[in-house]
Amino acid sequence: MNEPVRESVLEVPGARLRHFVRGTGRGPVLALVAGGHGDAGVTDALAARLADRYTVVTYDRRGLSGSPVDEPGRTTVAVHADDLARLLSSLSPEPALVFGSSLGAAIALEFAVRHPGRAAAVVAHEPAAVQLLPEPERAAAARDLLGAQEAFTTEGVEAALGRFARFVGIDPTDREPDAPPRAQGPQQVRNAEFLLRYDVPSLRSHLLDLAALKGSGTRIVPGTGENSGRFWPHRCGRLLAAELGTPCETFPGGHNGYAFRPRATAERLHQVLAALGAGAA
Repeated sequence: MNEPVRESVLEVPGARLRHFVRGTGRGPVLALVAGGHGDAGVTDALAARLADRYTVVTYDRRGLSGSPVDEPGRTTVAVHADDLARLLSSLSPEPALVFGSSLGAAIALEFAVRHPGRAAAVVAHEPAAVQLLPEPERAAAARDLLGAQEAFTTEGVEAALGRFARFVGIDPTDREPDAPPRAQGPQQVRNAEFLLRYDVPSLRSHLLDLAALKGSGTRIVPGTGENSGRFWPHRCGRLLAAELGTPCETFPGGHNGYAFRPRATAERLHQVLAALGAGAA
């Protein structure tokens, strides 16, 4: 919990990525990729509980908080995946471990596809991969995403985020006692606007190349929240596991368990990585 934190900025094509590195540098590199409009701060508590065993990397995706972007309209899931690849390559030549949730999981999976060999393992927690769903579930999930966009246009950020909370099953009471709610300040509102204006449209049109994912050489570990079984992102995690022929690992809490239950998630994530032979000693 008291491992040093180093803040830096990396220049990438069209953006600057503010990122943070925790740990002594002796453990394997583990990147945490937040979902939704989450910047690096959303994963702070989780990172702090992993930094005694890993070199933990957190960052603001392009367009969020300390990572300004030159042309927001060119932001796609693939661009985010390339950003992650450049960031990890700047820190170590060795293949990294990656944990991503929701949109972050979609980015992590695309990273494995586009940069084979750069990830030793990807833990994809409830990936926002609508293509995995059968009809009519796929159409319903697509309507959810489009409805959030439309609510943003007609009613504003708060209404759109409310829609998100309902269709991914975010329960603000399902949290550890020492994980207080994060204040929704002006920067978080701007982050949500970027998500709704640029990231959600990109996510809606994104198609994961499942054949390339299977051939990437990366260990893919689908995961779901223990309390989110009624919602389609949970279903995506289970269907990804079925597609890959691999077990689906269960994590504490619901869709936002990594932020709401960081203590339990850190221990569970370490268990999963250690079982792969990829975890810290």
